[in-house]
Amino acid sequence: MGDSQSLTPEEQIRSAREQYEAARDFTVAVEEEFAILDPASLSLTNRFEDLQAAARGTPLEDHLVGELIASEVEIRTGRCEDLDEAMARLGERRAQLFELADTLGVALAATGTHPWSPWQEQRIIDTPHYRRNDELLRYVVWRNNSFGLHVHVAINGPDRAIAVCNGLRNLLPELLAVSASSPFVDACYTHLHSARTQIFTRAFPRCGVPDAYDGWDGFERYVRFLYATRSIEEHTQIWWSVRPHLAFPTIEIRICDAQPDLAEARSLAALCYALAVRIARAVDDGEPLPSHPHRLIEENFWRAIRYGLSGELIDLGSGEVRPARAHLERLLEWVQPVAEELGAAQYLAVPAANAAERQIARHEAGATMEEIYAEQVRPKAPLAAPQSGRTG
Repeated sequence: MGDSQSLTPEEQIRSAREQYEAARDFTVAVEEEFAILDPASLSLTNRFEDLQAAARGTPLEDHLVGELIASEVEIRTGRCEDLDEAMARLGERRAQLFELADTLGVALAATGTHPWSPWQEQRIIDTPHYRRNDELLRYVVWRNNSFGLHVHVAINGPDRAIAVCNGLRNLLPELLAVSASSPFVDACYTHLHSARTQIFTRAFPRCGVPDAYDGWDGFERYVRFLYATRSIEEHTQIWWSVRPHLAFPTIEIRICDAQPDLAEARSLAALCYALAVRIARAVDDGEPLPSHPHRLIEENFWRAIRYGLSGELIDLGSGEVRPARAHLERLLEWVQPVAEELGAAQYLAVPAANAAERQIARHEAGATMEEIYAEQVRPKAPLAAPQSGRTG
């Protein structure tokens, strides 16, 4: 996705506005993060540099990057002109990564957290970006062994981009609920559906639900304030769960847990994309969109962390409490015309059970944490999962 660290803050802000002014609407890119595993123990293993070296000279080279720790790898579709291309690229990138991992004798998994590997054993990769974050955040960044799925949607017009971001902030709890995949961490059944969100979003500064901004100028004033007060050294230190990107003219949706299965990754990416486009169309047509207070969105945010798709969310307009699945069904109905137009409709459905629910059901049925995690691993782990005595 490029590197803009050579620009000064002033140049970065000016360049970002210019890119949004010139952007082609609704191109899309998806990023997926995977845990790198020892295939025998299924514990995290610090093999990112081996994967990176093995990717050189292959079609995956430009689309495989590091993400904080050496036991994690990220793959990127790159910019896609439409959703069909992005869906194809998601499958292609996964196949390339799994083939590469197989040649190196490592396994991979995509859940929001690793169930038991200690954060103390994970090495931060040696890049200027992650060295800066290590020096700045210390324990906060050390503790963040988490894995997500991010969707970038290009939006033409700086004010319009902020309006789309404002609209998406209201829907972060629904996206988190459907994507939840991380009930286990620190060798513990947390009783959360997204332990990843609790670890990452509740610890990092400038994270979680952003404020709503009055157009690009309002957003720019805040970014300038952060630079002027030396609160940030680079724009990516704004870690909101949805954010206007300053290196690309995209709104980046960052709330989702990583997805074990390709079909669910495609469904989630298609939903994020369709929602961004639907909100942009509403902005264009003057259709009223809610702008709920941060404190109210946070109530639903916690419900999604704790109960995921199995719980209830609040209709923040009426105060009515209804099942999270009912919220998703209404959201899919709202987005349906745009989804049909974009080719997204075929991917959209409220799942019978998402990744967190499936893992929790297996735990309640008596499966061990290792057995449950082995079922998430690609390439598939041996049927006899390693036994360490952990029960959660």
